[in-house]
Amino acid sequence: MAEYPPFAVTVDLVVLTVRQDALCILLIRRGIPPYHGRWALPGGFVGFDEDLADAAARELTEETGVPEAVGHLEQLGTYGTPGRDPRGRVVTVAYLALLPDLPPPVAGTDAAAADWLPVSRIAEAQLAFDHDVILAAGLERARAKLEYTPLATAFCPPEFTIARLRTVYETVWSSQLDPRNFHRKVTGTPGFVEPAGRVTEGDRGRPAQLYRRGSADLLHPPMLRPSLTRS
Repeated sequence: MAEYPPFAVTVDLVVLTVRQDALCILLIRRGIPPYHGRWALPGGFVGFDEDLADAAARELTEETGVPEAVGHLEQLGTYGTPGRDPRGRVVTVAYLALLPDLPPPVAGTDAAAADWLPVSRIAEAQLAFDHDVILAAGLERARAKLEYTPLATAFCPPEFTIARLRTVYETVWSSQLDPRNFHRKVTGTPGFVEPAGRVTEGDRGRPAQLYRRGSADLLHPPMLRPSLTRS
């Protein structure tokens, strides 16, 4: 029987939210080697008898204080380039989480700090390991999925206005959208959103109707990013 060298499995999380009209990523300041003091994605080692998805949900809570079952969590990809971790042969399974705006995170036992950083400032953060590669993949996945799924609603509270939802799209895509066309598209796509039966105060005191996420898993036709719209 062939012998294989041992290796460890970790999970890393690309956790995105919209705060103060900015797309933000949840990062932890590493409190232990390697890369002590550097910013990194939240994550950790998978237990011997632990499912990958359970490990991702656990790490999200333990290292940041973000509660489980909030927002959206999905597997993003697997990264196993030799040498990616100076501790040895480590393969990581990355997850993407889309969350509504939450209070400041709480750093876990292995983290010196945890904070939401605007994605626009990531270049100056110098992430540990290969987390810049994982983050880039997570950002593109999130931007793409907003085209053909209603996952933009994961950035919103349970009830939201169409204007609030439009802000999510504009923030994640870094593009301005026509308010009337957006409203018509969102409310006219079957299963995208459904009325919550309540109104709230809108701009200049005018009442605005509240909506919830609808039953659809896919949007047809999709809502293309402005840069991808065909004439």
